[in-house]
Amino acid sequence: MKREIKFRAWDNECKVIRKYDELKGLTLDALDASDFELEQFTGLKDKNGKDIYEGDIVRCEHDYQGTDYNGKVMFFNGGFCVWTGGFRNYVWDDMIPEIIGNIHENPELLEVDE
Repeated sequence: MKREIKFRAWDNECKVIRKYDELKGLTLDALDASDFELEQFTGLKDKNGKDIYEGDIVRCEHDYQGTDYNGKVMFFNGGFCVWTGGFRNYVWDDMIPEIIGNIHENPELLEVDE
């Protein structure tokens, strides 16, 4: 299966998520790399068909241990995982993730403080 490589960006100044293509239209003078946080597409979709990106907060139902939890999607140690503050889950095939927010706009959705 061919996976698409794409990004989105959190705009620290305007406090919005921008599609990467939106940034292409800006001039170099208007761009300051520190104003943006790039987040990569994982190549996976949630249970509603939405693309899952780094920085998304997902609700995972029935992981390989039968556990339900919220966690943030991050890239760690060579792969994407869901970090709960207590453990990282790399076993995507055994979970049913649903995007419920992102770390920029909805940090309160994480169950465990980092």
